[in-house]
Amino acid sequence: MLKTLYTRLTLGLFLLLLAVGLLYTFFSLYSLREYNASVNQELHRDLAKDLVADRNLVSEGELDRGALKELFALYMTINPSIEIYLLDLDGTILSYSADPAKIKRKQVSLEPIRRLMNDMDSYPVLGDDPRSHDRQKVFSVTPVPSAENPEGYLYVVLRGEEYDAAETMARGGQLVELSAWALIISLAVVMIAGLAVFRLLTRRLTLLTRLVEDFEHSDMSRQALQSTWRDRRPVVRDEIDYLGATFDDMASRIASQIELLTEKDAQRRQLVAQVSHDLRTPLASMQGYIESLKLRRDRLTAEEQDRFLDIALKEGRRLSRLVDELFELAALEAREKQPVPEPFPLAELVHDVVQKHGQEAGARQLELVVDGDPDLPLAYADLAMTERVLDNLIGNAIAYSPSESRIEVVFGQADGLPQVCVHDSGPGIPEQDLPHIFDPFYRGESSGGSGHAGLGLAIARRIMSLQGGDICVENLSSGGASFCIRLPVGPPE
Repeated sequence: MLKTLYTRLTLGLFLLLLAVGLLYTFFSLYSLREYNASVNQELHRDLAKDLVADRNLVSEGELDRGALKELFALYMTINPSIEIYLLDLDGTILSYSADPAKIKRKQVSLEPIRRLMNDMDSYPVLGDDPRSHDRQKVFSVTPVPSAENPEGYLYVVLRGEEYDAAETMARGGQLVELSAWALIISLAVVMIAGLAVFRLLTRRLTLLTRLVEDFEHSDMSRQALQSTWRDRRPVVRDEIDYLGATFDDMASRIASQIELLTEKDAQRRQLVAQVSHDLRTPLASMQGYIESLKLRRDRLTAEEQDRFLDIALKEGRRLSRLVDELFELAALEAREKQPVPEPFPLAELVHDVVQKHGQEAGARQLELVVDGDPDLPLAYADLAMTERVLDNLIGNAIAYSPSESRIEVVFGQADGLPQVCVHDSGPGIPEQDLPHIFDPFYRGESSGGSGHAGLGLAIARRIMSLQGGDICVENLSSGGASFCIRLPVGPPE
């Protein structure tokens, strides 16, 4: 029931309006009572003085007790809403026009009496009600027999007990009913208007909630983003629009990440299958030749035994190299192996690596040459990792180049960065293989039976990525392929 935002806002509005209505009723009644008291006292502030003058209560400078008694009796009959009291100078009640059984005070405070007589325009001034120990009421007062020769005060309570009883009945009936109906109607009108406003405010939140739920129950692919917040609200105007646009971006990123994870999972499955195949092939070859050697050793010549052992040793080395490359690629992918960059002269490193591969190139009747600008800026990279990349590129060029061909290693600058390119004279790379040449275990048609597992270029690309460099490949117009690496000259900013 209270789970939706709209319901909670509705309940909150109802409680708020109820509290405001009750407070308004309380303050309205209080203000009305104060206003009535002020008006009553203002209209009757001279009542006590007029009673003394009209009823001839003072005769020859003396208070006429008989006339006062008649006044008490008269007003108890014709105007029970006021009560008249005769006080002495200390505030003690001497006589009154009220039921003696209901009089609870013998004395009233003179402080409000003096305050009102000093300033007849300061109202409402409340004085003690002789019928109660704690209640106060508006009053009219005058000194008797005169202000020049006061012997006491004529103290007139303007809202006597009879008036209070009548007012209570009126309030308990019609006034309360009218107030209740006014409060109910006001609450109903404001509640309906509030519900309409809340519906307008929460309509977009409801729409956004539906979008989130639809995306949650979908496969979270890009096809699930056919309906977006920006399609409905292309302009961000407030926080809800901003939230919707942010959800669109978040959902798009989630979809991209899921697609990437799906692709990575497919690559992982393919990698596992390829690793299994590439590990099983040399292992099976080793096992076959060793078993043949064991079973037929007495029937094989020494030359045949040596040939079997050479083949088994070659496959063992191939298996060892493949396992090493697997561990190296895994360490690079997991960032367990991090580069330690330092500035170094790239030209010297290139000459050292070319010299290291000179014997292998000569054995295959290949011409391995190096050329370039020696005045290169210092490269900022990991020296050992960069050497590992150059070893791989030059080794691949030697493996794929035909005998009596030429391999060129050229170093120079590209966009102000040091660059090394290895040009071979091999068959080149088919165009369909170029986008995948750096993928792990990828071997195109040109790989032939070279025995390479397809991890070297993947390792090279990962190393260059970790160092902030780049590696690329293209086919030469004269034939063969060209692999180029580009290195940074300083730490990333």
